[in-house]
Amino acid sequence: MELMVVAGEPSGDQHAASLVAALKQRDPSLTFFGMGGEKLLAQGLEPVHHIRELSVMGLVEVLPKLPHIFTMLRSLEAQAARRRPACAVLVDVPDFNFRLARRLKRLGIPVIWYVAPTVWAWREGRTRLLEALVDRLLCILPFEEKFLRDRGVNATYVGNPVVEQVPDAGPPQPFRRELGLDEHREVVAVLPGSRRSEIARLLPTLVEASKRLVAQRPGLQVVVPIAPGLDRATVIGPFERAGVSATFVDGRAPQCVGASTLALVASGTATLEAGLMRRPLVAMYRLNAISYLVGRAMVKLDHFCLVNLLAGERVVPELLQGAMTPEAIVAAAEPLWSGPEREKCLAGLDRVRTVLGPKGTSARAAQAVLELIASR
Repeated sequence: MELMVVAGEPSGDQHAASLVAALKQRDPSLTFFGMGGEKLLAQGLEPVHHIRELSVMGLVEVLPKLPHIFTMLRSLEAQAARRRPACAVLVDVPDFNFRLARRLKRLGIPVIWYVAPTVWAWREGRTRLLEALVDRLLCILPFEEKFLRDRGVNATYVGNPVVEQVPDAGPPQPFRRELGLDEHREVVAVLPGSRRSEIARLLPTLVEASKRLVAQRPGLQVVVPIAPGLDRATVIGPFERAGVSATFVDGRAPQCVGASTLALVASGTATLEAGLMRRPLVAMYRLNAISYLVGRAMVKLDHFCLVNLLAGERVVPELLQGAMTPEAIVAAAEPLWSGPEREKCLAGLDRVRTVLGPKGTSARAAQAVLELIASR
């Protein structure tokens, strides 16, 4: 029996790979094809396309890639029509996967959507598309299930896969030893994002903030995880040119955060990973100006960081767009090194961990996939 799996960015690749591993445990005869990254490929996915082909963020950045994106949709549809998978598991990337789901539905292929689109934040009208195109939606944020069910979508909260993907939180010394850092000196972890466009927009500001922090805190160590698929020189070069000595690690972002005293994190799944490692963090993001103006007009949220969204309050500082400056980053980090603000932040992170519930997300998601296949 063959399943189609389509993920379009690194965190989705990780979530999908964990799901595929759980499915293979239940039925080793299953095979998989579709689109993914290195983690899905390591689980045996036969790639029709690689996620690097879809690694864009923002309205302006995606426009030049539209012809190739539609070519990718056509080839995935053609493979699905030829191979007739038992079901398709579409992971996140809604602008791409909504179009693919429509094509799969016409072919009569059952669709499971894993990681709900953020229709609770903007474009709520897409709930009608989810109701029409998706046989079952697996949510990874606890407040999503009721929101979607109230709007007619067959949604289930299965837990958050990040809970089982990060190591258990603990003291920083073992993580520092693992990464070759001095276990007795403070560490700041700098997570600049996983896309090339994010690196271009965020890294120069993060490098300058790191330089200022090192100048303020003698002996401070800087550790930087480099996301899979990124050119190492693109990340390392700005630090070297600024004279900032840093330790660069291939992947292992949670371990880098675990080694830290606090972290500077590009908003996204990485902020939740950092929060689950129980380290104070400063969350930040910057979009292309046009993409930001369009988004600001459509998104109605009090927070943009996942940690704060889950907590329902400001647990960690957020710096968005023009507010993301080296001076602001240093100022936001200052009270988090020690003292009552640090303790207050840690208490908030503990609440977030409780809200997410127990481990076992991938197992529950795999069970939902097999139940849908059995029902057909």
